[in-house]
Amino acid sequence: MVSIASVMAILGGTTGYLLSDHYSNATDTALSASAAESYVMEGNVTNVTETASIPEQEPRRETVVLEQGSNLMATLTATGLQRTSAFNAIEALRDVYNPRKLRAGQEFDLVYSADPQETDELLEELSFQPDPETIVSVSRTEDGYQASSDKIELTTSRNVAAGTIEQSLFLAAERTGVPLPVLMEMIELYSYEVDFQRDIQPGDSFEVMYQELKNDAGERVRYGDILYASMTLSGHEVRLYSYVDSNGDADFYNQKGESYRRALMRTPINGARLSSGYGKRKHPILGYTKMHKGIDFAAPRGTPIFAAGNGTIDKIGRNGGYGNYIRIRHNDSYDTAYAHMKGFAKGLKQGSRVKQGDIIGYVGTTGRSTGPHLHYEILKNNAQVNPIRVKMPSGKTLEGKELKTFLAGADILRKQYAELSLDNRKIASAE
Repeated sequence: MVSIASVMAILGGTTGYLLSDHYSNATDTALSASAAESYVMEGNVTNVTETASIPEQEPRRETVVLEQGSNLMATLTATGLQRTSAFNAIEALRDVYNPRKLRAGQEFDLVYSADPQETDELLEELSFQPDPETIVSVSRTEDGYQASSDKIELTTSRNVAAGTIEQSLFLAAERTGVPLPVLMEMIELYSYEVDFQRDIQPGDSFEVMYQELKNDAGERVRYGDILYASMTLSGHEVRLYSYVDSNGDADFYNQKGESYRRALMRTPINGARLSSGYGKRKHPILGYTKMHKGIDFAAPRGTPIFAAGNGTIDKIGRNGGYGNYIRIRHNDSYDTAYAHMKGFAKGLKQGSRVKQGDIIGYVGTTGRSTGPHLHYEILKNNAQVNPIRVKMPSGKTLEGKELKTFLAGADILRKQYAELSLDNRKIASAE
């Protein structure tokens, strides 16, 4: 069927004028169309082509934000989406992501399409990034909504930093631009042998090379692992290199190929201040001199406490003046104990296996305590020993072909560090 508008446009001139003049009344629309069709059918117009149908409507796109105190259902229905469609999309989402984890400020990209048979818009796709490395999508299919979760491919680069310690490692690292996650990993790495309260002196120095992970836009998403680190303490340099052995196990080794990880950590807490050492002291509550069979680390309430080594929880719960207390058996000779805790990590009980570095609880002030701190003990053959002075059981030592492979890799890491340091100095001088 050819429309009256098409005919009039084709005819133009006098004929168009006659038709438009004769059938100008809106009530005569049907008659006008009939007359025009007859005029065409009688051969008065040639080479008439039917006009194309109305083009499909472009999908509508919208970005919405989850407001404080709201939820995804309310956010979607506020856009005009039918509650049933919103519910179905959210139910599909549960297959790959728990909506309860969503936080205020989360953005959602929505794509709608209008079904010609329906007056309401249909949700074609919902997508969002719960973290910089993940995209979650919910799409409409013939079988309903389906969800997927995909990782964003990141590129890895390397960066370096170095500094001289004047007051503290933290201030020196901050001044030289060392990211906090990298600094905390470095402290944890050296905590097997270094007492960060006593061993570091003005004039000591450090070096570190670490990974940075970036997205396609070149934006840094997060920091990766430390590849090389060095600390010079009172003239003694300890270099550590990341190495994956022939079994696929990753660890840090010194320049002799000795694992720097010990069976136990001297300081199972980050960012704490040594407030009381091992030995006799006047008890702050009892008021008389008493043997202090551990060391105390002052830290804000809620600071995480780590398992000093792999082992099994031998005791967990209230323990007199110790307050909330955990004791871990590591082997036939060594145990560690943690006291005055605010609470324990979820799921732990007597007999639970823990790995070195696992969070087992949080700093508190339970039991006989004057303020939030961790009381930490190392027990050798069931007798408390000084955690600062005890010789820690050593880790793995590389030998033979494995040692040769490690040393070659360590040499490469040192050269990479030197090259990046030189590049950074050139950039800094140019600026």
